Amino acid sequence: MTTSAPRPEVLRYTAFSSDPAGGNPAGVVLDASALDDSAMLAIAADLGYSESAFLTAPPEGLGGAEGRAYTIRYFSPKAEVPFCGHATVATAVALAERVGPGELVFATRAGTVPVQVVEQGGTLRATLTSVEPHVEDIADADLTEALTALGWPEADLDPAFPPRIAFAGARHLVLAAATRARLADLAYDFARLEALMHQLDLTTVQLVWRESDTVFHVRDPFPVGGVVEDPATGAAAAAFGAYARELGLVPEDAVLTLYQGEDLGRPGELTVTLRAGDLRVRVGGAGTRIG
Repeated sequence: MTTSAPRPEVLRYTAFSSDPAGGNPAGVVLDASALDDSAMLAIAADLGYSESAFLTAPPEGLGGAEGRAYTIRYFSPKAEVPFCGHATVATAVALAERVGPGELVFATRAGTVPVQVVEQGGTLRATLTSVEPHVEDIADADLTEALTALGWPEADLDPAFPPRIAFAGARHLVLAAATRARLADLAYDFARLEALMHQLDLTTVQLVWRESDTVFHVRDPFPVGGVVEDPATGAAAAAFGAYARELGLVPEDAVLTLYQGEDLGRPGELTVTLRAGDLRVRVGGAGTRIG
């Protein structure tokens, strides 16, 4: 950004909650055309949210209606990330307030992500469709290091949910706790987990506890982003949906509810929709402006 250019307006929205005090807050810059990478990173660091989103003109051939298609980039306080679900939802809600509900299309570093925004009872809800996901094994030594960094004995894991690395725009290590109490007790070695996550190119660690067949509680340590924990993580929810389907833990056609942020005092709700015959995962939730 040149010294003569005015600083663009930085909006603040929360995703996966209709309450400004819930969900996961994100910074949103609807016109970042005057910003370079260092300026975007500086804004994200100044806000201190887990991620902020920056919009510029769409690339050639993206598709989408005029004024409803953009390039979107995401920055944590520390670095750019390839994809962020909650900042996508926050941005979609911010745009829908200005151009109306409907379909939006975003070009991300991970691929093209369409988002459908609807209004329900005066609340805007945005549902993103992920890029095609995949799931891979984690080496025993890396799993041991992750559990050591978390301070979780292996006996505290749910044996029905094998540890895996899942991707639906970003990479997440999925670990399932055997009890809600284990999930609630999170006090980890920040530097040690951050080092392992850099080594494995992970965005978060998706910690999960299963309440029922379709209801889960989740938490996401995010040391690589410079924050201890992400309050509501759309990208990890998409990765978890792909993981649960591939391992046969849920049906191919399923709607899952993920509760996140309760342990941080910022409760949020994420809806994960799986469709038979479509590998992509849909993640949706409410959003609203902060302040």
